[in-house]
Amino acid sequence: MFGIYAALSPMYGEQPHIIGSALPKYQTHCCKFNHQRTTRPTIIHCHCSLCRKNSGTAFATNGFVNTDDFTITKGQALLSEYSFKVGRTRYFCRCCGSPVYSSNSDDKSRIRIRLGIFDTDITEQVLSHNFVTSKANWELLETSLPCYEKHEPGR
Repeated sequence: MFGIYAALSPMYGEQPHIIGSALPKYQTHCCKFNHQRTTRPTIIHCHCSLCRKNSGTAFATNGFVNTDDFTITKGQALLSEYSFKVGRTRYFCRCCGSPVYSSNSDDKSRIRIRLGIFDTDITEQVLSHNFVTSKANWELLETSLPCYEKHEPGR
């Protein structure tokens, strides 16, 4: 079993936003995670070829949190890692293969969590679709969200 406590970093200096009285929880196919508290994560849909290949879908929905606010309190031994590119590492459950988080040495201040493993509702909204020029040719992108050829502005 994993136990992850994360205080997701406030976006643009906003005050912490507690999601109800129940704590948000992660659940992979075989292991459970939970958070001590939650503030606003930065959420994007990424259409780059790396996210498409790693997720097996048209895009990955990612939540960025401060590295300093992310602590694994239980289950470290059950994490496996895979580096597909120097400095970029994906951490996943060695029991079931579910993604847990990833890190990038070019941005050590944050980690990326795949939001599909949350069991509880996330009230924050997606900011944008990124790397839309890399989207799968079979994907029909109809959205009112901002779309960017690369990262969203400010990153």
